[in-house]
Amino acid sequence: MKILQPAAWPRPKGYSNAIEARGRTIYVAGLIGWTEEEKFVAKDLPGQFEQLLKNLVALLAEGEAGPEHIVRMTWYVTDKQAYLRDAKKIGEIYRTHMGRSYPTMAVVQVVALMEDDAKIEIEVTAVVPD
Repeated sequence: MKILQPAAWPRPKGYSNAIEARGRTIYVAGLIGWTEEEKFVAKDLPGQFEQLLKNLVALLAEGEAGPEHIVRMTWYVTDKQAYLRDAKKIGEIYRTHMGRSYPTMAVVQVVALMEDDAKIEIEVTAVVPD
C-alpha cells in the first residue's frame, strides 16, 4: 500500500486522504458494537466502538488479514456531539486495536441505525498485498 499525500497538503490526523493498493480484497459489511451473541454489553459510544473493533479484527483474521490491510472505513454515528465529546477516548481505543494504521475514512451522522441500541456502525475494505 502507498499513501498518496501531496507535498503541499497538511497531513490529516487519524486518517489518510488516499491510498493506492493492489492485492486480494476483503469487504466487511457494516459492523456494530455487539457481541458474537448479538447482545450489547456497552450502552455508550466508546464501549460499542471497542466491541466493534474487536469484531472487525476477528473477521479480518478469518481472511488472514489485520488492521494494517484496511484501506477504507466509513463510520456511521447516531450522535455527532457524543462522538466529538468522546473523541480522545475513541482515539485511544482505535490505537489499541488498530495500531498506527490510518486508512481513508469518512464519518457520517445518521438519524438511526437498524439496531435501535446501536450507536455506531462501520463498513471496511481491506486489501491484502499479492
